[in-house]
Amino acid sequence: LLLMNRRSFLGSATAAVSGSVARGYAQQGKPRPNILWITNEDMSPNLGCYGDTYATSPNLDKLAQKSLRYRTAWSTFPVCAPARTTLISGMYPPSTASEHMRSQTSLPPGMLMYPCYLREAGYYCTNNSKEDYNLDHTGKVWDESSPKAHWRNRPSKSQPFFAIFNFTITHESQMRTRPHDWIHDPSKAPGPAYHPDTPEVRKDWAQYYDNITTMDEMAGKVLAQLEEDGLAEDTIVVYYSDHGSGMPRSKRWPYNSGLHVPLLVHVPEKFKHLAPKDYKPGGVSNRLVAFIDLPATALSTAGIRKPSNYQGHAFMGVHNEPEQPYLYGFRGRMDE
Repeated sequence: LLLMNRRSFLGSATAAVSGSVARGYAQQGKPRPNILWITNEDMSPNLGCYGDTYATSPNLDKLAQKSLRYRTAWSTFPVCAPARTTLISGMYPPSTASEHMRSQTSLPPGMLMYPCYLREAGYYCTNNSKEDYNLDHTGKVWDESSPKAHWRNRPSKSQPFFAIFNFTITHESQMRTRPHDWIHDPSKAPGPAYHPDTPEVRKDWAQYYDNITTMDEMAGKVLAQLEEDGLAEDTIVVYYSDHGSGMPRSKRWPYNSGLHVPLLVHVPEKFKHLAPKDYKPGGVSNRLVAFIDLPATALSTAGIRKPSNYQGHAFMGVHNEPEQPYLYGFRGRMDE
């Protein structure tokens, strides 16, 4: 199906997306929200707000109390680069031959990565700081993409921003670093039945949860900065992880354990007209959502109609779309 889609739309790609800004902004003349994405690596929905009693995640749990929590959110791929390729392009990577790790292919002429549309619409777009795409850049994608990237660097405080903060402390490479002083008791670690119940495995699980706590503190600092700058009521906040945990049978495996991720969406009262239809602070959504939907949703939230080559369904904003009937995951070549 994905190959068929690729043949069907590539022929008209340039015509479909050239002059993208002329696609229209439904919110012209109206206040536009800032958009903040907070994300971390290699983590399943192991947060207190998802019912995990072993987790210690007070900041994200507090965010969940005023957000909509998605019960069934999926990455498209259980490894970071192809998953991020979905996010940056708005297309399933098999449609652009970028499904394999380190493909480094190019989008067809005329197709742009979603921050380009946001920048053309006047948004200041920053990425702090991991990119890791399997696609080459299409022109200037970010106003700044570095460990120093921040909405605070925008030229004018009146300019709306789109900002990503990505935390790597939960990456699988950080789960088995020794020596380590455990915060979570390894003897109480809730490992799955398909893992051997040994001290070594329990220590890995406990350290994974320790890293989640550290990540939660980092997320809390970014949210606190939003409050300090007086921007909390002007900013839509989205939190997610890039795929399942770095433990065996999760990362690299296209099962729920590799694809299921947490997803929280907070919409301040000022922009409730842009919220998902089932939005309720502290509520839970059963809508099927996936990474393929996030670029279209970011554009819709900013009042921008998605390009015709984008394959996701916007689940909030001016151009909200019906729920997709299925979620799709895939696996290609892994690692290097």
